[in-house]
Amino acid sequence: MKNSKKGSARLNTVSILIGSLVVAIAVSIQARDGQDRGSRNNRPIVVTDKGPVRGFVRHGVNIFLGIPYAAPPVGNLRWMPPRQARPWVGVLDATEYANTCPQIDELGVFAGPSSASEDCLYLNVFTTGLGKGTRALKPVLVWLHGGGNFAGESNDYDGSKLATGGRFGVPTAVVTINYRLGLLGFLSESHLNSEGHLSGNYGILDQQAALRWVQANIAAFGGDPNRVALGGQSAGAQDTMANMISPLATGLFNRAIIQSHPAVVFFTAANALSNGNAFAAASGCLDAACLRGLSVERILQLQDPYITWPFADGTIIPIPSDVGWATGEYNHMAIMGGATKDEGLFGAGRREYRSGPPQVVLTPAQYTTDNPASVLAEYPLSNYDGDPTVAQERINTDPAKCRVLQILKSQAATDGGFKVYGYDFTYENSPFYFPQMPNLYSPTGHFRPLADHSSDIQYLFKGWHGGNLGVNVDQTTGQARELEGAEIALSDQLVAAWTHFAATGNPNGSGTPIWPAFTPHSAVFLREDIPNSIETEAQYRANYKCDFWDGMPTGK
Repeated sequence: MKNSKKGSARLNTVSILIGSLVVAIAVSIQARDGQDRGSRNNRPIVVTDKGPVRGFVRHGVNIFLGIPYAAPPVGNLRWMPPRQARPWVGVLDATEYANTCPQIDELGVFAGPSSASEDCLYLNVFTTGLGKGTRALKPVLVWLHGGGNFAGESNDYDGSKLATGGRFGVPTAVVTINYRLGLLGFLSESHLNSEGHLSGNYGILDQQAALRWVQANIAAFGGDPNRVALGGQSAGAQDTMANMISPLATGLFNRAIIQSHPAVVFFTAANALSNGNAFAAASGCLDAACLRGLSVERILQLQDPYITWPFADGTIIPIPSDVGWATGEYNHMAIMGGATKDEGLFGAGRREYRSGPPQVVLTPAQYTTDNPASVLAEYPLSNYDGDPTVAQERINTDPAKCRVLQILKSQAATDGGFKVYGYDFTYENSPFYFPQMPNLYSPTGHFRPLADHSSDIQYLFKGWHGGNLGVNVDQTTGQARELEGAEIALSDQLVAAWTHFAATGNPNGSGTPIWPAFTPHSAVFLREDIPNSIETEAQYRANYKCDFWDGMPTGK
């Protein structure tokens, strides 16, 4: 036993020396194809700037989970810019996901479990080819999870298929991260703001710390720090835009994927400060020390009325996004963005799911009462099989879809010659997160999610179903299933496009449909469906009634 302990001590010493002398160089230990985390033989080891990490291999993909990219933002580091993580002694076991950032509200499909642990600034890496003879560096995709910036977690996103490139794409180093959420991640409050440090958008600062980690370390995992795509869906798309606007993120990434969707806008500084000061008053705190002394549970209990997402604070995010797109005051790079056809049915499904028992749906009478005559004339119930839920979803979604068109055209006009690509995800039969729910006004007799917000994520992240307890169900039968048949082929195409884009700034390549770039005067979308097709600007405007909504300056 003594000899064993001495041997371990020597190994730890050697590991520390290697970590200090050979920063960000992969140790030449290559795991066998199919190895799982249960075996301790031939696990891949990579040396980062803070020490070596040991992962595992699954289906040929090297997976490293729970790597700290910043110090835990606890105690006096709460509501402070992220600090560097400390080096560790020995080899860090990177075979399990780390803590989820504090959250309490499970936002529909973004069903991160409740958490009260502030020690949550960790990332995960999915990559191939770490062995001897591996020379060519791969493009990098850093992915920001969705969840309204108050829920969600990286644990739900298996980057394995993207890491391989699928059937037609490019092998890619995929990085998923956790970042501070809710009021712990986005809080503008007078006492905190007066401390002299960067303040307010702490979650965005976390993401930038993760991007700096990528710059320092991703080469050791086979990734190219000169080809980094930052992308995300929903809140992750909003945060991607925030980092595009932020001068603090300059040089940290050079492609942007804005998935559902580019039309999201930031809070104003005034709104954020009003929310933050109201939260402080509700907590009974009159200074920063008191705020940092609050329990996480107390913050989560109070936060719901005061939740803020990224806001134009003047420094981290200097200007509103629409100003940036119009003036060109943002980090210029290739852009790919779009949304699903039936975005609004996400919210409708969540409302019905939580309304029961018995579950309640929108009635024709309510539909008529809730909308002005001009809108009802444009959206008669007869056009939607008499289903007021689907008709109302079109009224809620179409103006935002038209705004997506405007923003992508604006970006194409101001992006300094970089290409902008727009997509429209229109496939309406994807497996759905919620169980089948009744709707007497639908011709099917049940709620129809169609191509709702987030239905496209599962085509990129295999098995994604919104949380560790999620189960996808068929929209027609209500029985559990994952992607099948032609849906798998669509997944192959989208994975190819996303990874080609990470590699070159252009989604076109082997195995992908032809995808024209936008110009300021010609907007052509890739319609992501079975099969894919091209959607002209005229077709898009007609599909989403943009002529009508352009004439409605206040929406309705």
